[in-house]
Amino acid sequence: MYPKNTLFAPSEISDMKTFRTLLLNLLRDESGQDLIEYALVAGLIGLGAVVAMQGLATKVGTAFNSVGSTLTSAV
Repeated sequence: MYPKNTLFAPSEISDMKTFRTLLLNLLRDESGQDLIEYALVAGLIGLGAVVAMQGLATKVGTAFNSVGSTLTSAV
């Protein structure tokens, strides 16, 4: 039995120290940071591409309609 003036058994204290060490190591670990940054950059590039394609789609559609009208009136 452990001493009466302690709240936890020695094995419980050891477990808490192990958990604390694990938690501190996770907080200090930066290995996933690069992956998150790359994902954010890829997302911004994708968003920019979608916005650009929407404007381009309107111009391409107008060009095809113009060519179609010209060909229809020429026949």
